[in-house]
Amino acid sequence: MHVTSGPYAPPAPARELTATSADGARLHIEVHGPKDAPAVVLAHGWTCSTAFWAAQIRELTADHRVIAYDQRGHGRSPASPACSADALADDLEAVLRATLAPGEKAVIAGHSMGGMTVMAASTRPAFREHAAAVLLCSTGSSRLVVESTVVPLRPGRLRTWLTKHILGARAPLGPVTPVARAILKYGTMGPGSAPHMVEACARIVHACPRKVRYAWSQVLDLLDLDHGVRELAVPTAIVVGTADRLTPPVHAHTLAAALPHCLGVTELPGLGHMTPIEAPGPVTGKIRELVTRYTRSTTYTQVKEGA
Repeated sequence: MHVTSGPYAPPAPARELTATSADGARLHIEVHGPKDAPAVVLAHGWTCSTAFWAAQIRELTADHRVIAYDQRGHGRSPASPACSADALADDLEAVLRATLAPGEKAVIAGHSMGGMTVMAASTRPAFREHAAAVLLCSTGSSRLVVESTVVPLRPGRLRTWLTKHILGARAPLGPVTPVARAILKYGTMGPGSAPHMVEACARIVHACPRKVRYAWSQVLDLLDLDHGVRELAVPTAIVVGTADRLTPPVHAHTLAAALPHCLGVTELPGLGHMTPIEAPGPVTGKIRELVTRYTRSTTYTQVKEGA
C-alpha cells in the first residue's frame, strides 16, 4: 500500500479507465489534469505502480494531461502469464490508443522497466504515431545483471551469479520494517535519500506480488533491447543517478551513444535508481522541458487565453 500523506501520496485522478492489450491483458489507467492540455504518458518500473509517479503527477496536472498506467501484474493491473518485452510494448500501445486522439502527440517518460517498455515499443505504429519525445530515467537496454553493482564485488562470474539470485529471489519481501527499509535504500536509492522517500519506495515495492516480481526478474535478466534503442528516433533525454546500483551510469552513456536523436545525459550526483522519487524536481523539469520543445496544444493555449 502506498503512503497516504505527504508529497508522495498519489493524487486522485480526474478519471480512470481500463485498456485491453493485444493478448487480452487488462491495464489500469489513471488520467489527471485538464482534458485539452498537452499530454504526458508515464510508464513505471519493475515492482512499482502509478503511485511511483505521485510527485510528477502532483506538479504537472495544473497544465498537463498526465496519463499513468500500471504495468501488467503491478498495481491494479491483473497479473498475466505473458511476461516479455513484447508484452510491455503491446501494453504501451494499448494505453496510447485508449487515451490519445488520432495523431495526438505526447511526451512519454519511462523509469527503469518503463524505459525498457519504451525501447521495446520504438518500432510500433501507435508509438510512432503518438510519441513526440521521450525521457528515459534510470534504465538500460541489455546486460542488466552483468553491469549491476548491487553486490559490492569486482565484475565477474561470481558477482553476476549472486546478483541474478538476489534480484530473482522468490522469497516474499514481508512487511516494511526498519531492516527492510535499510536493504531497499542500499540497493535502490542514494545514501542521502530522506526517510520519507525511502518509506514511499518501500511501500510501493513491497506491495508488488511475489510471483509478479519473480516473473519479471527473469525477463530483465535476459533482456536485450539494443535494436530498439537504435530505432528510437524521437528526441530522447536521459536521467541517471551517479549512485544507481541497478542501472549504473554506464547504461545511460551506452544508450546515449546508440540513440539516433539523444538530447544528452543528466547525471544526478549521489542519487540512486529511484530518480523520480529521489529527485522529483529535476525529473519533472525535464518532462516540462520536453513538452515545451516538442509538443503543441493550441486548443489549450486558446482556452487559457480566452479565460
